[in-house]
Amino acid sequence: MKKQLLSLLAFAGFAFASQAQTATGGKILGSIKDGGIQKVIDAASVSLLKAQDSSLIKIAVTDKEGSFLFENLKDGDYLVLATSVGHAKTYSQSVTINSSAPNQQIGTLQLVQAGKNLKEVLVTGKKQFIERKADKTIINVDAMISNTGSTALDVLEKSPGVTVDKDGNISLKGKQGVMIMIDGKPTYLSAPEVSNMLRNMGSNQLDQIEIMTNPSAKYDASGTAGLINIKTKKNKQKGFNGSITEAYGQGFYSKNNNSVSLNYKNGKYNVFSNFGSNYRKSYNDLYILRKFKNADGSIKSILEQNAYKTNTNKSFNAKIGVDFYATAKTTLGIVITGITSKDIQPSINTTYFENNMIALDSIAVSNSDVPNKWKNGSVNFNFRHQFDSTGKEITFDFDYLNYRANKKSQLDNIYYNSNWQLKGSDYLIGNLPTDINVYSAKVDFTLPLKKGIKVETGLKSSFVNTKNTAAYYNIISNKEEVDVNKTNNFNYKENINAAYINLSKEIKKWSLQAGVRMENTNNNGFQFGNPISKDSSFKNSYLGLFPNAFLNFNASEKNQFSFSYGRRIKRPDYEDMNPFLYYIDNYTYDQGNPFLKPSIANVFELSHTYKQVVSTSLNYTHTENLFTAVFTPKGQAIVVSQDNYGRSNQLTFSANAQLKLAKWWMAIPYLELDYGNYTGNFPAQKIDINATTFLANITNQFTFKKGWSAELSGFYRTKGIEGQIVVNPLGQLNAGLQKQLLKNKLTAKLNIRDILNTMQPSGYLKITNTDASFSQQRDNRTITISLSYRFGKPIKGIQKRKTGGAGDEQNRIKGGN
Repeated sequence: MKKQLLSLLAFAGFAFASQAQTATGGKILGSIKDGGIQKVIDAASVSLLKAQDSSLIKIAVTDKEGSFLFENLKDGDYLVLATSVGHAKTYSQSVTINSSAPNQQIGTLQLVQAGKNLKEVLVTGKKQFIERKADKTIINVDAMISNTGSTALDVLEKSPGVTVDKDGNISLKGKQGVMIMIDGKPTYLSAPEVSNMLRNMGSNQLDQIEIMTNPSAKYDASGTAGLINIKTKKNKQKGFNGSITEAYGQGFYSKNNNSVSLNYKNGKYNVFSNFGSNYRKSYNDLYILRKFKNADGSIKSILEQNAYKTNTNKSFNAKIGVDFYATAKTTLGIVITGITSKDIQPSINTTYFENNMIALDSIAVSNSDVPNKWKNGSVNFNFRHQFDSTGKEITFDFDYLNYRANKKSQLDNIYYNSNWQLKGSDYLIGNLPTDINVYSAKVDFTLPLKKGIKVETGLKSSFVNTKNTAAYYNIISNKEEVDVNKTNNFNYKENINAAYINLSKEIKKWSLQAGVRMENTNNNGFQFGNPISKDSSFKNSYLGLFPNAFLNFNASEKNQFSFSYGRRIKRPDYEDMNPFLYYIDNYTYDQGNPFLKPSIANVFELSHTYKQVVSTSLNYTHTENLFTAVFTPKGQAIVVSQDNYGRSNQLTFSANAQLKLAKWWMAIPYLELDYGNYTGNFPAQKIDINATTFLANITNQFTFKKGWSAELSGFYRTKGIEGQIVVNPLGQLNAGLQKQLLKNKLTAKLNIRDILNTMQPSGYLKITNTDASFSQQRDNRTITISLSYRFGKPIKGIQKRKTGGAGDEQNRIKGGN
């Protein structure tokens, strides 16, 4: 630990020492004044733009004299945009930097007070639903009416290229293994718990979703399918302002999600907060059919199971943060977030056993009323210093996160013969607490060099300590007796140390970026023994190099081409390495595997953009050491575990467009074709599977007069493969209506989700001597109405600071909700 801290301090010393370097290249300088009283305006925001397309190059802030300076500029044509609180934005004339005129003085820009010309500052534009950047796709959540009253998971499900399976696992362009971040910080949760958390976040709390299929070396290498960063709303207006949103939904059961966003900002401080509450009641009606076969394929026995469960969830989430602007170039911040959730899930599970003649043999009925509670809290300390206007800066982040779950298990089983005469019963209860602590520290440094080269480099270290207990008790004569065959105590520790360097440069029409990230992983697990089993442990340590390259070619104003390559890793979730059994019901068990190896993927992508309207891409991914849920028969039960089984080759073609079909009609279609070849060995089963899946997604946005707008959207996905499971086609149709009121301060929305009630998963799998199929009916069709009121003036503030530096650890915490 001491060596790592010394490394961080040495790196910081190098970064500050580099401040003495002198920037070279062209310069643009000027000043800002109030156009009325001719008073100097300090701390005004000044943006340097390309004259050709108004794309942002750099941002600066005026000093006490109202002056600004941009240095180290390449030859080209530029514009300067000046903004300040209470004033309308102002552009300069275009200026040219070349060898004969390396320095340009644009004089004094005059900012007109907003109150003197309100029409000039009235915002009438509308954000596009999708924005294309060189290295990512941005989804503007509020631009889609049908997101009203939905959850963050619903929003993801409707985003181009993103799919959510029956268990809530998130895939990107047909591939699982997506790293999920919130506000630049990994969530530290496994796939099921990420889904649970996103179900407890209302869409009204989200600002944007950033999708990156090949992130740069600056990001953690975790996530073989790429990275999704969910950005929550952070008010940037000066003064006291915010918004209130209330949403009520009605499906089979009622639902609501509400949020309050408050912000106070002055010259030195920005205090921001977001509070949300969520109530959901729903049902899940699951039917499972298992046919057990003899070696010759004849029927041995049949298990038919119907499980009906209602889920009542109450959750609360909060984010509170403070930015302190120590100087115009130095910012210190703290962000505290927390989520609490409580689930009550009464269920009744009826299982019918049939013999080889398909005649009813016996019946088992299980009743359960299991409460689950979990809490997730984190704190982030951050520091940022900008040395000059060239982009030279250093940032520090320290994160601490605690995840605590109090999960219960209750298996009350009553057995009957075929005539419903009582045969017997047994009762098993379980207390399954989980406690996880994560510490992470990182430093990043950006340094522009001569000839337009930019260097990004950094260090990071994270420590994870998890404690999992499963205490099971048989209830005999109303007394609890410890079941030593099932009781389990497992501790796991992990340390990941990383360093990266990333270089980028523009050469005329070409943009080049290349980097490499090194990650050293050290982990160990300890399984405590009991009267019938000994202590056991494991240790592992490995080093990985993860190169990344990106090449972009601006062939013309209409056509841009890009190519990217990246090497990524997917580590097992912490509890997936816990070797003991977790009892879902008497006929379905969950079991971890301490010998799981991480998957490694090499990702190649070629893409083309036409007029920023039509975008196409071809993605190829080769993955080794694939691991997935493996289903193994154990008598009449199925054991679900994670196992490495082989490799895959996946090819994905996608096309997306934003088409202005009429002045009032925007169509946004997305098409995706996935082909995958999966080879390897499941237990006692060799596999060589070829699968093709087609996905179509379209959003139609209609804009009418007097503040009215509407939306019609939906998607359809053909049959697909999820590990050993074949999932049947799925689709969904949504509609929304919106009205702006009170001078656009109040927004009323009406949304109908899954109009045709078709989002009901079903599928099948075939494993050794067992065929199984399933179907689900869920409370998915919902009508929602929401009101959102905004207060405060829409004035641009200081540049937003991305907070959070923790790695991918949170993505791997696995809960039991």
